[in-house]
Formats: sequence, structure tokens, C-alpha cells
Amino acid sequence: MLGLSQSTEVRRSLPKAQLYRQLDWKPAWRDAFDSEVSRLDFVNWIAPKAVPAIAAGAEVKEIFVVEVVLKQPTISNGNLLRIVKSIPQRIVWALTFEGKVQLAVWHSHLFASERIDAAEASLPLSGLDLDAAWQNIICTPGEFAVGADKSLNEQIKVNEEQTKLQAQIDRLDRQMRAERQPRRKNELFKQIQKLRWVLYGKN
Repeated sequence: MLGLSQSTEVRRSLPKAQLYRQLDWKPAWRDAFDSEVSRLDFVNWIAPKAVPAIAAGAEVKEIFVVEVVLKQPTISNGNLLRIVKSIPQRIVWALTFEGKVQLAVWHSHLFASERIDAAEASLPLSGLDLDAAWQNIICTPGEFAVGADKSLNEQIKVNEEQTKLQAQIDRLDRQMRAERQPRRKNELFKQIQKLRWVLYGKN
């Protein structure tokens, strides 16, 4: 699955009933999850024994791929967050439905890709060790690159700040377009320019 080598392939069911018992989910959570998810299976195990070319990292010793077979095209945000945050392992969640797949990972935040044809989906397995491989995996659904002078967590924080700044700019831009008073319109324009300077380093 996901273009990974046969040496990583496993097929071990993760029964929903077992998951519910271990995580002590509320009945309403179980019902909501049951309505959207058909089954879960461990399908790939990425570790030095399976991929000798990649060494264990200082933090990451193994990475799993879990296929989540859906009963519908998408999964609700509540169910997705509940499952990706539930197991304290490095896991790539492959959400599949009728030949389509969406990848999701949790690393202090949720990172999820768009749904694409499962046959075209691939998981980059690059880096000298599993720490680097995990970082590259996160960047795939997250669609961002980690700067050479930053750690993964630092880059995530930078991206969050940039997202907040862009949201401020968009909000002020809408206010400016709706404003009829020239003076207030000019004030909003100046605020936008200052925020753009912070975000882009230029006007």
C-alpha cells in the first residue's frame, strides 16, 4: 500500500470493539464511529528490520500505516481527531473508500491530504533515519517544507503564525472593501500593509 516495499507489509486487524475498550470511549462516540468506519487494519510496519536502509531515529523507532475503511466518502472531523489522537504511536492513517484514499497524521496537530486515487497515492520514505522519515511523512499531507534552520515543531509553529496573520489580513481586507469613509479605509489599508510586511517581508 502507498508504494511501500513488500518487506513492510503486514495485515493485522485492529478490532473496533478492542479499541473502544482500551480507550474507554463514550457510547455516543462509539455509535458515531461505527456509523462511518467499517474496519481498521495495520497494513505496513516501517522499521529498520523491514527497511534496513533506514536506521532507527533518536525519537522514532517505528512507523505504522493503518488503513481505515470507511462506509462513506469522508469521515467527520470529530471521528478523525478522536482516532488519530487515540493511539500514542507514529501512525499514518489511510482513510479509504471505493478506490480513493486520504492520508492523515497527528503530530501535535492534524495534517491531512486531499482524497486521491488509491492507486496513485504514495508515501515518501526518505531520510537517513526514522526521525527524518517521519518528518518527511508529516510534510506530505501537511504540504509544507521544513526550513533548514528549523525543527519540525518550530516549522509547525511558524506555519500557524502565518495562517493567523493571513486570516487577519483577509478580515481587514473585507472590512476595507466594505468601508465607505476614506479616512477609515486608509487606516485599514495601512494595517494590512503592516501585516503583509510581517508575513511576506514586503508590501
